[in-house]
Amino acid sequence: MNSLWLESAPHIPANAFQEGGQYDSVVVGAGITGLTTATLLARSGQRVAVLEARTVGAVTTGNSTAKVSLLQGTQLSSIIDHHGAALARHYVTGNREGQSWLLRFCDEHGVSYDIRDAVNYAITDDGARLLSAERDACANSGLTALLEESTELPFPVKRTLRVPGQAQVHPLEVLAALAADFRQHSGLLVEGVRVTGVKAGSTKGERTTIQTSLGEVTAANVVIATGTPILDRGGHFSVLEPLRSYAVAFTVQDVIPSGMYLSVDSPSRTLRSATVEGRQYLIVGGNGHTVGRQAHTQSLVDDIIRWTQELFPTAQPAFSWSAQDYRPTSSVPYVGKMPISGQSIYTATGFNKWGFTNGVAASLALSAGILGGNMPWARELYKTRVGRQDALSTVKANAGVGLEMVTGWLGGLARTPRSHPPEGEGVVVREGARPVGICQIEGITHRVSAVCPHLGGVLSWNDAERSWDCPLHGSRFTHDGVRLEGPATRDLQAP
Repeated sequence: MNSLWLESAPHIPANAFQEGGQYDSVVVGAGITGLTTATLLARSGQRVAVLEARTVGAVTTGNSTAKVSLLQGTQLSSIIDHHGAALARHYVTGNREGQSWLLRFCDEHGVSYDIRDAVNYAITDDGARLLSAERDACANSGLTALLEESTELPFPVKRTLRVPGQAQVHPLEVLAALAADFRQHSGLLVEGVRVTGVKAGSTKGERTTIQTSLGEVTAANVVIATGTPILDRGGHFSVLEPLRSYAVAFTVQDVIPSGMYLSVDSPSRTLRSATVEGRQYLIVGGNGHTVGRQAHTQSLVDDIIRWTQELFPTAQPAFSWSAQDYRPTSSVPYVGKMPISGQSIYTATGFNKWGFTNGVAASLALSAGILGGNMPWARELYKTRVGRQDALSTVKANAGVGLEMVTGWLGGLARTPRSHPPEGEGVVVREGARPVGICQIEGITHRVSAVCPHLGGVLSWNDAERSWDCPLHGSRFTHDGVRLEGPATRDLQAP
């Protein structure tokens, strides 16, 4: 699986790693948050390095639907339920500033984007009630949204909620422009280097050491912009739910809806258009689930294709892909200094699928804080708080993690060994006391430890992406055990 965006990505030059390099700031991760933060810091005159384990945009940013929208499903209702309207207003203010900064950057650097209406839609009475509640939440949060009852979609709806004047982008074109601006300001962009540890200085003013697969560098500040932090010291993995969802880009002869659509009913559906290299596509996504807890993930992709072709008879799938997002139990992102890290290590996570506004907002706040400034909305929005609803959500999420830990080990030890699963399939079997993952890819049998090196969860096989996925905190690995994403920092061991 590879996204339309990654397949059509412009060339993004990178630099060689400089072992022993000394920087004002090191940013870990080259997605929208990492590159925006790095660009802002480099523009201020800092010496900055971006360290990316894979390639620019290879993880969430390059696999998103890339909507730059202030209307985000029922997000504002959730924030108000957890924290009240005042915090929701700060959230909208921060996202609006992130959106404005990004579109202004695109204008200044010749990056094209489409202005579109963002539309939530409901096909059930329950969904219609959710939209009415979200309209009220928008009004209480400083965002004007319009309740309506019709769309250009080829099926009836009960109700819609629309915010005009939002935007959609090609994410890799945005990242390419950010990378170019960053390097023009003497930034160092390194791909293929994995950060394996960060050691903060033991005394005030002592530099932080960043340990990588290619050697060590030091910095006064470190920003972890890796989707979910790769450092456990903040315990973010316990307050984030890792979610995987799917998207398919279709060529279509039918009329493609011009708006950006999102359902509030289940199963989830998201739609947008895209014109890439002169060809128009309809992008349809959805069918999200907690990472590692869904059997037969390919069936979810097939379901999107079937649903789309029923509504758009000429639709032909051209690209399919998947993305990982992190839903915070508090309903707002976690942004700022990492606990138990002194004053030099920062992170940003928990954007809940809306990184093109939240990620840029976080970058504005982080860079301002590092440079000695502040964003008034950020002080309240990113303040550590645990409300009653947060606590309940956290307990529920961690109960699911605990159940997966127990059932994973019991199940892994109980399964009957199959040394040769069918092509494209993988199984977890017992060999002695350890779960072992066995898969068959292109006629070759691969064997890996099925124990996640993060916290010991038993992995499950993802047949859509031919990967081993952890149902605890969302770490993922290739069929032969190489780390892809998540809080784990090491590859899978040999069995």
